[in-house]
This record gives sequence, C-alpha cells and structure tokens, in this order.
Amino acid sequence: MTCNSQIAEGWHGKLNLVYADRQGATQLIYNHQQAPLKVQRPFYPEGEKVCHSVILHTAGGMVGGDRLSSNIHLQPQAQALITTAAASKIYRSNGLQARQTIQIQVDTDACLEWLPQETILFNDAIYRQDLRVELATGASFLGWEITRFGRSARGEKFLQGEWRSHTEIWQEGIPLWIDRQCLRGSEETFHSPHGLAGKPIVGSLVWVGGAVSAEIVEKTRNLWNGEGEAGVSRLQHGLLCRYRGASTSEVRNWFINVWQMLRVSFLNRGNCIPRVWQV
Repeated sequence: MTCNSQIAEGWHGKLNLVYADRQGATQLIYNHQQAPLKVQRPFYPEGEKVCHSVILHTAGGMVGGDRLSSNIHLQPQAQALITTAAASKIYRSNGLQARQTIQIQVDTDACLEWLPQETILFNDAIYRQDLRVELATGASFLGWEITRFGRSARGEKFLQGEWRSHTEIWQEGIPLWIDRQCLRGSEETFHSPHGLAGKPIVGSLVWVGGAVSAEIVEKTRNLWNGEGEAGVSRLQHGLLCRYRGASTSEVRNWFINVWQMLRVSFLNRGNCIPRVWQV
C-alpha cells in the first residue's frame, strides 16, 4: 500500500541545513534530511573558515510527481560552498510535473557559493525549479545553473515537455535580481534564435554581494574564449553571466574561471575546486 502510494505520488525529498560560525570556523549545526536527498559529511579543503558540502540525490533522477525541497540557512559570518555529487537527471514525464524548491537565507556577513552540477532534461520531461535567496545586509551569494536540453550526446533533442526556472534574490525586502524562464519543447523552439538556436545547453551565473567595477566586467568578458554565445551584465549589486552553446565543459570552464576571479576580488580566497568535480 505504501509503495504503491509512493509511486503514484512520487518522492518528496527534503533537506534542511543550518550553518553557523563558531570562533572563525563554519560548522553544519543542523541537518535534517529525508530521502532521496542526503548531504555528505562536511569537509574543509581550504581551512575551517569555509565549509564544503556535497548534496546527493540517491534516487538518481526525478520523474513526474517528484518533489525536492531544500532550506539552507547561513547564520552571521558563516561561509559555505555547496555543490552536488553528480548531474541532476529529469526523466521523461508521466504527465506530472517534477519540481524542486530551494529556499536560501544568508545572514549578515555570511557568504554562500551555490554551485550545483548540470541538470539534464530528457525529452518529454516536465520540470520546474524555484530558487529564492534572502540576503541580510553585508551578505553575499554566488550561484550558477547549467541546463542541458535533451541527451544531446545521443542525438536527442528537447522537442516535447516543459522547463521552468524561477530565481529571486532579495535583500531586506528589496528585489536585487528576479529571473523567470520558461521553455516548451518543440522543433520551433529548439531551432528559433529566440529559443535555443539549435544549442542544447544554457547557463546562468549570478554574483550578488557588492558593486562590480567596469574593470571586473571587462575581465569577465576576457575570460570567455569559447565557441558558444556568452554575455556579461553588471547588476546593481553584482554580476550576471549568460551562456548558450553546445558544450558543458565550455560553460563550466568559463563559469569556474569567473567564479575564481570573483573569489579573489571579493572574498579574498584562492582557487579551490571541489573534489567531487574531479572524480
């Protein structure tokens, strides 16, 4: 009975993480998880100040009806980097929507680097992701999203299904960046210059944490040397990068270089690539 009900309703994975600064060391002080979401034991490859965490989705992918809910809270002065163990897979839908909701709260002088690995939408997938970030005064956030439409390595295109991505970043009740995207799978959308223009991969990187100079914008543009399309915009309190192309490694390498440059410029940190990316 329970198994049949679970199959009909889908998984509802939950994750609730709270990070706190304890005398200059960031610790994961609260961790509540419900399958299929799980977080690995924190580790500190660049010292105790920055806590690195890896989120696992033990089911391997999402199907229609699945729900993932994450709440992440960084208390004052906490510093955390969160990534995922593998690419997220959104399988062909049974007619129901798969949905992920992420709520992030970053308190005063805290910083979160939110760097999930790519999301792969199978043809005929129906998926929505909502990400809302609440920043206190002096808080900062750097995050990215990389999406592949269809298993392009197999020649698959995203010709049926729907993708929605809603991202909002607020600070003290003021919206700093709101981004709402919707793409319905079709031959026309896949090839339209206003859609994917025949390119199966899109990506966005956003940094919010302080005024960005024209020099930083120029440096970001100069870090791009790929074959896809890329754009850089200065936000009121940060920076936005966009990508549309055909290579995951191309967009990842650019985003990583931009991220590392912003780390040096704003966070006084050096290079530190998460170990899980190198497996």
